[in-house]
Amino acid sequence: MTFTHFPDLASRALAGSVVHANDELFAERENLIKPGPAAFSTEDFGHKGKVYDGWETRRRREPGNDYAIVRLGVPGVVRGVVIDTAWFKGNYPPYASVEAASVEGAPSPAELERANWETIVGKSAIRGDAENAFEVEDRRRWTHVRLSIYPDGGVARFRVHGEPVPDPRLLDGTIDLAALEHGGNVVACSDTFYSSPVQLLLPGRARIMGDGWENARRRDGGNDHVTVRLAGRGRVRRVEIDTSYFVGNAAGWASLTGTDAGSPDAGSPDAGAEWFELIPKTRLQPDTRHFLRPVSAAPVTHVRLDVFPDGGLARLRVHGELDADAHRAAVLRWLDLLPAGHAVEVLRGAGVPGRTAEELVGRRPFADGDVLPPALLLPAGPPFRP
Repeated sequence: MTFTHFPDLASRALAGSVVHANDELFAERENLIKPGPAAFSTEDFGHKGKVYDGWETRRRREPGNDYAIVRLGVPGVVRGVVIDTAWFKGNYPPYASVEAASVEGAPSPAELERANWETIVGKSAIRGDAENAFEVEDRRRWTHVRLSIYPDGGVARFRVHGEPVPDPRLLDGTIDLAALEHGGNVVACSDTFYSSPVQLLLPGRARIMGDGWENARRRDGGNDHVTVRLAGRGRVRRVEIDTSYFVGNAAGWASLTGTDAGSPDAGSPDAGAEWFELIPKTRLQPDTRHFLRPVSAAPVTHVRLDVFPDGGLARLRVHGELDADAHRAAVLRWLDLLPAGHAVEVLRGAGVPGRTAEELVGRRPFADGDVLPPALLLPAGPPFRP
């Protein structure tokens, strides 16, 4: 499963939601997107039968199939899905497929039923009590996915791994440049023994110690670190390093450096990158949110957080503004990745006549923004003033 290093765009931890299922008599649909593996107890029975930590429909006695619709926590390009039937052995669906849609706003279940759904994983045989993985070749951006099972049965977890592609119309002003929901991501890390550093970039506050990043205890005299590719090239105004819930195992000190790698799409900066100080080595307190001002206003595409010598952190926030060129590039990439119908709808909403919008979309990719309405290419906020 080469795609599982991408974040799970459907996860509840990233604000995903199962907005509708046609049947959930035995086990509720919300279980599909819970973080963590499914649990099982041989003694757990309810008035409807065996209780499963998953989504389970009744035995179908008529033609058709069951399905559940998931709103992705962050829209994006789906690289692969995992249909996990853990603990479902005599009651799993023998076949499944996945469809995707791209829509504006927050549609209701009834509106989603009328959406244009396209197949990204064809009807395929799946196994019981197993992680059934399927790579996705389609490179368009989606907002919703639909898991269809044939004809009925139970699925424990549904993972939708992919690249976050947020709506750039919402990335103006001061934002968290490191946030996963804004397009930030971890590209390198020294140690992931206890938990993933991607959790540093999740929305909201951590609820428990396990919601953050914790490395193993160091005995070699070095220190741990994580490198984050930002949503785009920008200037940092404020940094938050949060050690909430880490009491006897919080990092003792931390520093933050940055580099301008030109294009953040390249992933991790090369060995010749020039790093400069944003936050000097600073003592941290356990179970505390630390708010810090950067010592440099230079633009950055990546930041590296060093913790000394080791220890856990709950969240990292890097607040700042995208520069105008980065915002423009984000708009063009977003428009290129939208399915054709959604792209036409966006252009029409920005004032482009219908026929012209269709012609523009037919000529994608957009090499530059000269043919687009200025409203779509506005700079990403006021100029930075250190």
